[in-house]
Order: sequence, then structure tokens, then C-alpha cells
Amino acid sequence: MASWQVWALMAAAFAALTAIFAKVGVAQINPDAATLIRTAVVLLLMLAIVVGTHQFTAVTSASGRTWLFLVLSGLATGASWWCYFRALHLGDAVRVAPLDKLSVVLVAIFGWGFLGEKLGPVNWLGVLMIATGAWFVTLRA
Repeated sequence: MASWQVWALMAAAFAALTAIFAKVGVAQINPDAATLIRTAVVLLLMLAIVVGTHQFTAVTSASGRTWLFLVLSGLATGASWWCYFRALHLGDAVRVAPLDKLSVVLVAIFGWGFLGEKLGPVNWLGVLMIATGAWFVTLRA
């Protein structure tokens, strides 16, 4: 496996744990407060990693374009987490998380439409299957 695949699989595993831990954590607290706590933990963890690995100069030397798009990404992340925690507060993790993963489908569409990235027919079939599967998981049996 390529190193990006290992990192992507680890991200998926941690995202799964995120859903389970968050569902339990948000059960008896306002979802906005829960999102704040989670965000503070992420900020402190990343600060420790960047400082601990002596990468802080990359933060101060980043271009204006880099800052713009990372700020936009941060705003999108915050909005996503805010919506996700509200959904977890109201619904079952087993149904919320797969619907949230429709982001995979949207990334394929946005990557193709805005970034010019290419997917072949078999890849689009996979995207369609992800969308269909995510929707089916949300249905009550």
C-alpha cells in the first residue's frame, strides 16, 4: 500500500471513533458546547505536533493564497462539525455518520467540476454505489 492509503485508512478509523465518542459525549450537553470542546482539543493537539516537530515556521511563512484557502477550509470544517454534532445529538450515530460520508460523493463531484480531476466510468460507478449505500444505511428497517 502507498503511504497515502495508510494515512487515509487511519483517517477513516479515527473518523469512525470520532462518531462513536462524539455520540456518547454529546448525549448530555448542548451540541454547540460539545463542538467547542472538540475544537479546543484539536487545536491543542495540532499546536503540540507543530511545535514539537519544529514546523511552526511553515505557519508564519505561508503565502496569502495558502492562508485564504486554509481559512476557508477551517470555516467549512467548523460548519461541518457544527452540523455533525447537531445531527448526532438528534439521531443515531449508525445513521448520521454514513449520511455525513456523502461528502465523499461531493468531493468527487467538486474535484471533477472545480479542480479538473478525472474519474473513469468504474470510479463514477463507485461514487454512485457510495451514495446509494449511504442513503440505504439511513433508512429504518
